[in-house]
Amino acid sequence: MELRNLITFIHVAELGSFTKAAEQLGYSQSTISFQIKQLEEELGCLLFERINHTITLTEQGRELVEYAHQVRALTEDFKETITKEDLRGHLHIVTPDSICEEMICAHYADFHKKYPSVFIRFSTGDTGNMLNMLDHNEADVIITLDHHLYNKDYVVAAEQQLPMHFVASAKSKFATRKGLSVKDIIGEPFVLTEYGQGYRRVFDRELAKRSLEITPILEIGRTDIITSVIMENDMLSFLPDFVTEDLISSGKLCHLDVTDMNIDIWKQLIYHKNKWLSRSMKAFIEYIKAHEFTN
Repeated sequence: MELRNLITFIHVAELGSFTKAAEQLGYSQSTISFQIKQLEEELGCLLFERINHTITLTEQGRELVEYAHQVRALTEDFKETITKEDLRGHLHIVTPDSICEEMICAHYADFHKKYPSVFIRFSTGDTGNMLNMLDHNEADVIITLDHHLYNKDYVVAAEQQLPMHFVASAKSKFATRKGLSVKDIIGEPFVLTEYGQGYRRVFDRELAKRSLEITPILEIGRTDIITSVIMENDMLSFLPDFVTEDLISSGKLCHLDVTDMNIDIWKQLIYHKNKWLSRSMKAFIEYIKAHEFTN
């Protein structure tokens, strides 16, 4: 059995398409089809149902996926065991905007200094897109800011519960008021992160439980822009504490004393259970656990 054919099978199974697998692997579609046919003939079973230009894994195909990942992982482990090269590799990390900005500014230079031959591509996305990218092996590791996620297909390498608060300029009329209700501020101008994404979705869900809704005057993924806007204007937002803590400490922003809505979100470091953990990926995970998930 050729390892090349198993690798091709993994890509087709993850992407659900011969065409996409060909594009990712740099093969022609006919080469992909030939390799899968060769594997099916060697194993004596059909791995994919082919109906109306769509493919789905057969029962035997689903069983092979796990074994194929194990073979690839063992092969890659052996390659790394016999090589004496320094830690090297390419990683694709996907996070929300606020996490991406913070990680690059606070940690990237230090990580690069420690591991100069590990090259990182950062992308941003919402939780649904990130999980989809893990499922299709388009991302190595994701970091979410959302409700607590658990799924048997994912490994949560680290997690941390994070508080959130309503925030405003320190000059806001609400800055010194105690015992506020959500209804006291619901009609104020809000600047929020984008609808349907991460902790904004959690926030909207909590409002909906109270039959309330906030229509923001501005939606934007960049939390640094949100904090800048509300610092200079009579506007409110709802943000995780790690985004605002420096501005709160310096007296530029304040937490509003809203007593009837307490929301915590979870920051989680996640990879797919079938993902082979290269030395560079292990190093990244351990580094981020030590620097991003400390209490």
